[in-house]
Amino acid sequence: MILTVTLNTALDVTYRVPRLLPHASHRVTAVTERPGGKGLNVARVLAALGHKVTATGFAGGPVGSVVRSALAASPGVVDALVPCGGASRRTLAVVDEASGDTTQFNEPGPLITPAEWSRFLAHYEELVSGVRAVALCGSLPPGVPVGAYAVLVRTARAAGVPVLLDTSGEALRRGVAARPEIIKPNAAELAELTGSRDPLPASRDARRRGAHAVVTSLGPAGLLAATAQGTWQAAPPRPLSGNPTGAGDSVVAGLLSAMAEGLDWPDRLTRAVALSAATVLAPVAGEFDPGVYEELRQTVRVRNGN
Repeated sequence: MILTVTLNTALDVTYRVPRLLPHASHRVTAVTERPGGKGLNVARVLAALGHKVTATGFAGGPVGSVVRSALAASPGVVDALVPCGGASRRTLAVVDEASGDTTQFNEPGPLITPAEWSRFLAHYEELVSGVRAVALCGSLPPGVPVGAYAVLVRTARAAGVPVLLDTSGEALRRGVAARPEIIKPNAAELAELTGSRDPLPASRDARRRGAHAVVTSLGPAGLLAATAQGTWQAAPPRPLSGNPTGAGDSVVAGLLSAMAEGLDWPDRLTRAVALSAATVLAPVAGEFDPGVYEELRQTVRVRNGN
């Protein structure tokens, strides 16, 4: 069993329009809604890969009810979300069909009380004792302490469970110090953490700060991994256009599933890049076409940087 944590769950709404123009009215050609937030996207991809997965975090209000109802229909994902008094957020992605570009709008999320946070910590400690790996994903909702991920990393490590941390800003800075197995920033998040815009020395700096391995998303250029076993760069076979929403979450799912299966780093990166690319080509966040994934997996380029 793999556990994903999404403290700031969401209802992901995707609009498709023929062309997105400022200061104009738009006719929406298609609308889709899915349970969202990074960890729930990760959970769906893990389940599609055949892993048993439990999803936890907060869900509240009418949007939270919709999220939980939809999650119940997601094959292979166990709902272990914790109710909260505030209303869960929505995210809105607008896909410009002419260019393939996506514009994203993210609400802040519910206010979590100290009592709700304490209840979640007790719930998390129970869950983490019975899993093989944990993914801690996304932003912190208002009211959750900025050091929350550091606490969750330490709890998992005390139980002997490896953690992948995917967040940003001060939450990432504090979380790294708790020594997660993997962090997965993008290039901008890594630069903010370390002060360096060169991904390779920045990755090594992040490892000195506590991360056992650093896997950085480089956008169309793929992934850079700095680990105790060496350094690798992996890239898709060609530039891709589409909806990037959820592509980073597919990277997390690929890395976490491969780690749980005991694969080596080149194979982990191959899976992660292929899943990410297949997600970009899919119309909805957190989904991919298995046939497209398999085709891309055969063509991912992995280069040893040692």
